[in-house]
Amino acid sequence: MDFAIETHGLSKSYGPVRAVDSVNLRVGPGEIYGFLGLNGAGKTTTIRALLGMIRPSAGSVNVLGQAVGPNGRGPWRQVGHLVERPAAYPELTVRENLEIARRLQGISDKSATSHVIERLGLTEYADRKAGTLSTGNFQRLGLARALLHKPELLILDEPANGLDPAGVVEIRELLASLAHENGVTVFMSSHILTEVDRLATRIGIIHEGRLIEELEAEKLEEIRSRRLEIKAHNLEAAQITLAKAGFAVKINGDMIVLNEARALDAPEEVAALLVNAGTPPTRLAVEQEDLEEYFLRLTGEKV
Repeated sequence: MDFAIETHGLSKSYGPVRAVDSVNLRVGPGEIYGFLGLNGAGKTTTIRALLGMIRPSAGSVNVLGQAVGPNGRGPWRQVGHLVERPAAYPELTVRENLEIARRLQGISDKSATSHVIERLGLTEYADRKAGTLSTGNFQRLGLARALLHKPELLILDEPANGLDPAGVVEIRELLASLAHENGVTVFMSSHILTEVDRLATRIGIIHEGRLIEELEAEKLEEIRSRRLEIKAHNLEAAQITLAKAGFAVKINGDMIVLNEARALDAPEEVAALLVNAGTPPTRLAVEQEDLEEYFLRLTGEKV
């Protein structure tokens, strides 16, 4: 398989500080890869290495099948990016900033600027100076620049930074549309875990410079899904009772787990069934671990 992003042993040190430590990434075409980590975990350093902005201390980086190296080597005409705070000429308007970007990138289609302004919800601000924009709209301008040349790969560092809740949803829907309808690969870091949870097809968690976990779509779905957890003094008898009633019983450690809609929608009926059978539950609750809880548990932070 050809990967949109592939790193081998990617490491970056600043003096005695190991900011990124032997990170191996594989991001497939058309994926939305969520890159999660606490502040200082190594997210931005990794992204800067992917874009050739810094030279790794060790390891290699390949983007869209090309090695990223010194002197700007890489497939940059097919890559859009937004890292940290967007850059813009503050005294020029939104439209003027994007027109300069269009010409610099050699985009002959003059309608590209108007198209991306509309797509990012910037029509109302098109003739406003960039320096007067709110943080959220300045972020939209940065995203517009990243999308102007219709890239195959988007590398985004905190793309929802400064956006209000409605703007966050708009960007989520935009990125999902680009991936699902246009086959664009999206690699994004974010601290808004709920948004990544809803958007990503795969998630990587970096902690203290090391990639400590990758979650595939199946695991993400498991985290998202609700379940009825049941404990009883006589777990075996409770299991038999529920199985006889037609439930697909799963055992997880010292508890029974039911995932069926009829159990989740009417847990009181499950409780009554067990009580009537003489195996009353000592605990019965509908649970759903969200990505934030999982992330904090994995990194050892307090929930």
